[in-house]
Amino acid sequence: MAGNGVFAEIIDGEVFKYYCEGEWKKSTSGKSVAIVNPTTRKTQYKVQACTQEEVNKVMEIAKAAQKTWAKTPLWKRAELLHKAAAILKEHKAPIAECLIKEIAKPAKDAVTEVVRSGDLVSYTAEEGVRILGEGKFLVSDSFPGNERTKYCLTSKIPLGVILAIPPFNYPVNLAVSKIAPALIAGNALVLKPPTQGAVACLHMVHCFHLAGFPKGLISCVTGKGSEIGDFLTMHPGVNCISFTGGDTGIAISKKAGMVPLQMELGGKDACIVLEDADLDLTAGNIVKGGFSYSGQRCTAVKVVLVMESVANALVEKVNAKVAKLTVGPPEDNCDITPVVSESSANFIEGLVMDAKEKDATFCQPYKREGNLIWPLLLDNVRPDMRIAWEEPFGPVLPVIRINSVEEGIHHCNASNFGLQGCVFTKDINKAILISDAMETGTVQINSAPARGPDHFPFQGLKDSGIGSQGITNSINMMTKVKTTVINLPTPTYTMG
Repeated sequence: MAGNGVFAEIIDGEVFKYYCEGEWKKSTSGKSVAIVNPTTRKTQYKVQACTQEEVNKVMEIAKAAQKTWAKTPLWKRAELLHKAAAILKEHKAPIAECLIKEIAKPAKDAVTEVVRSGDLVSYTAEEGVRILGEGKFLVSDSFPGNERTKYCLTSKIPLGVILAIPPFNYPVNLAVSKIAPALIAGNALVLKPPTQGAVACLHMVHCFHLAGFPKGLISCVTGKGSEIGDFLTMHPGVNCISFTGGDTGIAISKKAGMVPLQMELGGKDACIVLEDADLDLTAGNIVKGGFSYSGQRCTAVKVVLVMESVANALVEKVNAKVAKLTVGPPEDNCDITPVVSESSANFIEGLVMDAKEKDATFCQPYKREGNLIWPLLLDNVRPDMRIAWEEPFGPVLPVIRINSVEEGIHHCNASNFGLQGCVFTKDINKAILISDAMETGTVQINSAPARGPDHFPFQGLKDSGIGSQGITNSINMMTKVKTTVINLPTPTYTMG
């Protein structure tokens, strides 16, 4: 299992190593960072606390490795990615074990994340061969005043070194969603995993190591954000940053300078429910969207905006489904498991207490044991409550009753977030009109918000992010256009 078998070389004693130059190494700092199990609230793993000097070394090696990798045939890059995908899926059990213990992900969901990640890597390899195997041919006489004296050839070339920073909630899947596009496009990759989820990431990186990628092309540095966070994101060796997380991304974007940024920074995804909605379908999606993985998803339903005339019926149906959710440890495959940290649980509790003071209706009693918070639906929430606007990242869902569609759209658009949203109605014309009016990167019609399938475009507006993800978009974002212009001595016309 974790740290054993083929993964034995990634750990030294009780501290997991970092990955540099194709080798697993111990930091010269002699220090480690503890990873606390959200369920037991005790130290589960330890990882290296890398130094700034080690980051410099990683960047230097990555730059050199990228030059050679960019000359590697496209089919060969794809072949190695397919191999890594197969190894990743083959070792889903030990990686899933890490996800269970590091981030309290239910066992079945942990396995699904690893398998999905392998599929993403393979799909990226295939898509990359198609996208990067094509170029453009332009001629000059299509623009007024020009003869056909210039042939322009365009192609996509790699940016250089990509810095990938995934979040705790999907550390493997959101890491490979950055790694695979970077590699197929000819870039080198430096991964800075989240603290919670770092060991799962190290196991995942070892799968790429076993696939036989060139030394130095992929690196994984662990450590304290306070010591190497800004140093990484402001490093002159970084040519692109792909970040998924929270407010930290805004700070990164202000410091990063002139490098391309791909950022997804959270959401307050609104669910607008009209009078004609299928309430059974709606309730099922609200519970799935709001409470799966304890609500710790950027695309979770974060606020329900329901027409007053059907609010009582919807709340009753949602409550009936919430009552069936199982609560407990991730090893038991419970629906609701502990949130990632005590500070996260305290933040969620603060939102709940604010709603209580302002007379929100508690559909269930508030219950918490350590980091475990029981699912809670809050009805009759008003815009003056924090929970109406702030992202809890936990199993607490507010319901705001509205008297018009315009009121729902206004609340959605007044948020500083704009990641996803959803609308439930049987009238497709209304659905499209509402979708167009919602200031979000994606609107789901008659389904809960979701990032996948992984080849779909995924982007946010406002404070929810910069750029667009999804396999094709990520490949394009991690390349730049190179043109070569052939100047002819005289105008030429084929078949003239």
